[in-house]
Amino acid sequence: MIYTQEVEHMCPVAKGAKHDPAPIPEEGKWVHSKKIEDISGFTHGVGWCAPQQGACKLSLNVKDGIIEEALVETIGCSGMTHSAAMAAEILQGKTILEALNTDLVCDAINTAMRELFLQIVYGRTQSAFSDDGLAIGAGLEDLGKGLRSQVGTMYGTREKGVRYLEMAEGYVTGLALDEDDEVIGYQFVSLGKMTDFIKNGDDPNTAWEKAKGEYGRVADAAKIIDPRKE
Repeated sequence: MIYTQEVEHMCPVAKGAKHDPAPIPEEGKWVHSKKIEDISGFTHGVGWCAPQQGACKLSLNVKDGIIEEALVETIGCSGMTHSAAMAAEILQGKTILEALNTDLVCDAINTAMRELFLQIVYGRTQSAFSDDGLAIGAGLEDLGKGLRSQVGTMYGTREKGVRYLEMAEGYVTGLALDEDDEVIGYQFVSLGKMTDFIKNGDDPNTAWEKAKGEYGRVADAAKIIDPRKE
């Protein structure tokens, strides 16, 4: 340690109060975090790239400072999906400090990591008041049984109105309209379920029919339109 001459000539003054860091809530405990290994928690966050052309939702499950589970979901940029594949391989096993200072391939994923780091080290996690936190694998629960991201895709023009294209339930195949041409429901097919049916031996047409569903007052519709063609 090198000191300037001015500091060398100073007389020592004893330190009084210790002033420990304020405790933060972590997995049902109050923790005075001083080291990276003091940090645990499960949380989600969103990041965006510099031109804001795409976004990433990142979910991390951290135990004793180490990322044990990572879920990377992206939207709006085709290249970002490939970046996410690399990031999911990079993240697990790193400490959250390592991950913060690692190139996660994509601007949006790096930004999401920054936002999650702040949440986790300040104790603002979803598992802050859950005893022992969330089990490894909890990140998959957001995806549901088909292990597919929940995506909403809606399009509208002033001239022709709204089109629902993708809902949480799946790919929208029909928009139900009433006598005033207002939307009163929709038909959909769950592509995750359909794929599973096919993997289990169903032919595609059977799988398509089994994976269909509807929401709203579809039975009362004056007409049903294909949102991608009509």
